[in-house]
Amino acid sequence: MSSVVEFASRLVAIPSVSSQSNVPVSDCIAEMLESIGFQVERQAFPDPKGIPKANVIGKLGSGKGGLAYFAHTDVVPADTWSIRDHGPFEPTVRNCRLYGRGSCDMKGSIACALAAASQLDVRILKEPLYFVCTADEEVGFHGARFVVDHSSLYREMVAGQTRAIIGEPTELGVVHAHKGIFGFRAIAHGKAAHSSTRDGTNANMAMIPFLAEMKKIHDETLTDPTWLNNEFDPPWISWNLGINDLNCAVNITAPRSICTAYFRPMPGQDGNLLVERARLAAEKCGLEFHSECAGQPLYGDPSSEFISESVAIAGGFRSRTVCYGTDGVMFTELRQILVLGPGSIQQAHIDDEWISLDQLERGTQLFSKLFQHWCSR
Repeated sequence: MSSVVEFASRLVAIPSVSSQSNVPVSDCIAEMLESIGFQVERQAFPDPKGIPKANVIGKLGSGKGGLAYFAHTDVVPADTWSIRDHGPFEPTVRNCRLYGRGSCDMKGSIACALAAASQLDVRILKEPLYFVCTADEEVGFHGARFVVDHSSLYREMVAGQTRAIIGEPTELGVVHAHKGIFGFRAIAHGKAAHSSTRDGTNANMAMIPFLAEMKKIHDETLTDPTWLNNEFDPPWISWNLGINDLNCAVNITAPRSICTAYFRPMPGQDGNLLVERARLAAEKCGLEFHSECAGQPLYGDPSSEFISESVAIAGGFRSRTVCYGTDGVMFTELRQILVLGPGSIQQAHIDDEWISLDQLERGTQLFSKLFQHWCSR
């Protein structure tokens, strides 16, 4: 138990907010993996703003197939951290909980997987254990996309159809499906001037008809069976609009107006259809259009051997669905995939983030059972 808390505390103490570099925490994980005996592939790349980022992919054992554990090392900002006794990157154990940014989402999970892997006897492995830690899951899955495009070990997993566990917090229950994530941005351009003159052009005027079409799509997705799935709660795609003209005064014609839209399609739904509809509406209104992200829904067959046996090992009765997304939206080439990890999504991203020591202990035990079951049978 002390080792998993030590591992988790060590990782939490290394700041890795998505807007910053995750290289130090990635180096720490690579060092831990190598000490266990993993072959390590390290990927370095800049994010869209030029900030250094890193992925770490490891392999323990030989051959193909086996099991892969996936996690991300970036965390959300901690600007509103509410605990006065210690900062967000000062891991603190109190009341049977480990507090700190990333303790639940998802460095606690990484610590459990590392502790479980350290207990494995490589001599009994008949198939390999892979370990994948990515950058920038919280801001668009950039690290996961880089793994898909550039990792030789990931190509090996796809060729061998390695079973995959995304270690996000599920309170150690098996999740067989989650929603995808699509997003875009439309921009109307105008000309700033004093609103009492005829010199300006208000960008919001061009945006209004586009927003009317976006509202129409929003309403359709609440009633059209094409965009509904009662296996999820809520059963719709959560078409969410943001509007901002960045105007600094009420008497200036807005030189720019921005609409953002994000939505979460479910298995069997093609989110590209709605993106293309929005693109055509933007062109009609004379707006600039940018696709921001496109991640497909994750789905594993709940009756498959991988999921049903994993449910049994986890001590559950059935798998379930969730409405949040994971790096799994990028790893859809792996057909045997599920989400399973310690901690609750209710504790993720909050201003006093924590994970219970019980979940860390049970998570280590469960990962140990799963690693042995799928790699040594």
